[in-house]
Amino acid sequence: MGEAEIGIIGGTGLYHPGDIEDAREVALDTPFGAPSAPFVVGRWRGRKVAFLARHGKGHVLMPTEINYRANIYGFKLLGVSRLVSASAVGSLREDIHPMDVVLPDQFFDRTRQRPQTFFGGGIVAHVSMADPTCGELREALARSCDEEGVTPRLGGCYVCIEGPQFSTRAESEHFRRMGASVIGMTNLPEARLAREAEICYATVALVTDYDVWHVSEEPVSVEAVLGYLRRNAATARKLVARTIASLPAARSCPCATALHSAIITDPGAITREARQRLKAVVGAYLP
Repeated sequence: MGEAEIGIIGGTGLYHPGDIEDAREVALDTPFGAPSAPFVVGRWRGRKVAFLARHGKGHVLMPTEINYRANIYGFKLLGVSRLVSASAVGSLREDIHPMDVVLPDQFFDRTRQRPQTFFGGGIVAHVSMADPTCGELREALARSCDEEGVTPRLGGCYVCIEGPQFSTRAESEHFRRMGASVIGMTNLPEARLAREAEICYATVALVTDYDVWHVSEEPVSVEAVLGYLRRNAATARKLVARTIASLPAARSCPCATALHSAIITDPGAITREARQRLKAVVGAYLP
């Protein structure tokens, strides 16, 4: 559709896109159902953007209830090639404090109930997830942090849990022992699906608490999370806006060709229905 080139996903506490010019809502239907909410499309810092509230208007969707496939497919339909996700996370390290910004480069999956691929139903593909976030997009975010006077935590592992409950102390300690940096409930399905859709993906992880492992701190609560996010929201919008303005038009990262040689199904065995269902994703490879 060419409505947008850069996408923004707003998480808990970040429900509004900021100063998007000529903003309008676009409601989409996809082969995987409806996205979390209508997309807000327009121009921001001179770039065509699309914003989506991950949890829907009014935060009505639990992490497990989010239709991740519809969300990412919707961005693909709009023409998005780069996707920045802003998310609330808990810290699993003493040196990562509430109000810090983390740009993770790895994920660890602890979800159980979420479809995490567009494929199946007669077409099989295996994309590489060795490096699940886009290095170029992450570096652009890091530069924006420096220019805004924010010291980011570069790299680290984001543990994605099912939720909606927060961790037990035993789980939190286990994730710490395995070397993880932050913990959240939403980003890994997005990263997997963005890679299949050949969309660059990076996370701006906004630290709100110490999860439950830190014995000198109160256990994580919604009140504490929202309190820190309200203070961090303006910073997050500034970082995203500066990054959007700085990105070159062309991509040189491997994200853009993630499906090249990944489709393993014999093209002659792929049904017309399967081709049509995944047209936005595989159209360049299965004309």
